[in-house]
Amino acid sequence: MSESLRILCLNYEYPPVGGGGGRIAHRINAGLVARGHAVRVQTAGLRHLPAHETVDGVEIFRAESFRQKEDTCTVPEMGLYLLTSFLPALRHIRQWRPHVIHAHFAVPTGALAWAVSALTGVPYVLTAHLGDVPGGVPEQTAGLFRLVQPFTRPIWRRAAKVTAVSTFVADLAEKAYALRPEVILNGITLGPRPEIRVHNPPRLLFVGRLSIQKNPLLAIRALALLQDLPWEFHVIGDGPLRAEMEREAQTLAPRCHFHGWLDGVAVKDAMERSDALLLTSLSEGLPMVAVEALDRGLAIIASRIGGLTDVVAPEENGLLCDLAPEAFAAALHRVLGDPGLLPKMRAASSARAARFDLSRSVDAYEATLQRASRAA
Repeated sequence: MSESLRILCLNYEYPPVGGGGGRIAHRINAGLVARGHAVRVQTAGLRHLPAHETVDGVEIFRAESFRQKEDTCTVPEMGLYLLTSFLPALRHIRQWRPHVIHAHFAVPTGALAWAVSALTGVPYVLTAHLGDVPGGVPEQTAGLFRLVQPFTRPIWRRAAKVTAVSTFVADLAEKAYALRPEVILNGITLGPRPEIRVHNPPRLLFVGRLSIQKNPLLAIRALALLQDLPWEFHVIGDGPLRAEMEREAQTLAPRCHFHGWLDGVAVKDAMERSDALLLTSLSEGLPMVAVEALDRGLAIIASRIGGLTDVVAPEENGLLCDLAPEAFAAALHRVLGDPGLLPKMRAASSARAARFDLSRSVDAYEATLQRASRAA
């Protein structure tokens, strides 16, 4: 039986603050608690959130970071997280005496882990997600990494263990820092195998923030080229591009439906009533919406980007497309125009979901944290 650990998790965002990286961290933490480990989280607070609470057995501590929005974080706000969480992190170490630190995101959280580890000797495991690695989201972070990359090298070098959430993120980290992280795929609690049946008309789904990085206008423009085929399109999410999407979708009415943000239960229900996921992102580390789509047996029509290597097997459970409306339209024409192809791809997605069983992810993190704790 493995040794029970006290684990200090550092993450600049944690539910309900932030996106997929925080949700993944919570799933892992809750899984570790269920196995007898103790987990504390030091994260950024917002004024309407409690400074301390326990969720699924995980103790969450929030320091005021002057962050303005739950779903986005500026570089100055990241810096404020480091400043306001530094003393609380030291207090956790001195009073609670964790065996190991688990830092999610090399930037900015890795800097906090590096500093408190250097002062206290507690080892840390670093988990990279995408935007925290040079080349992960170049349209957003290229300039930032030109400035900070020399200072991030010690963060990676000092870590007792380094992990990445996908093969693509590991490849980027190896290129930037000449070390190979262990790949631990983001996992979910898998549901029962879905019944594979194609709706009439086929239902296409988009889930995510309607932002430049998610590139949702591409989906609308691709569908505008397919008005001769039967389909329905449902959009779950909100963001700065919603108004423009709705304007462009007016010519496709009443086949496009905008639902705004929905809770997890409603998203799962929408997936169960869909046939294919459209994922038009410019960049991804390992999109959890795609993993959840596998679990619900959806075919995936997605951008040809590195972060989908682990999710989409081209020609088996989906298709990868160049970032152009014509390319997505051609892929959708194949899938919608061949009565046998969509159910075949849906069944392949359902089978592929087993790779992302949460228990496998927790197994891997538990073993990694155990090994790192012995490095003290």
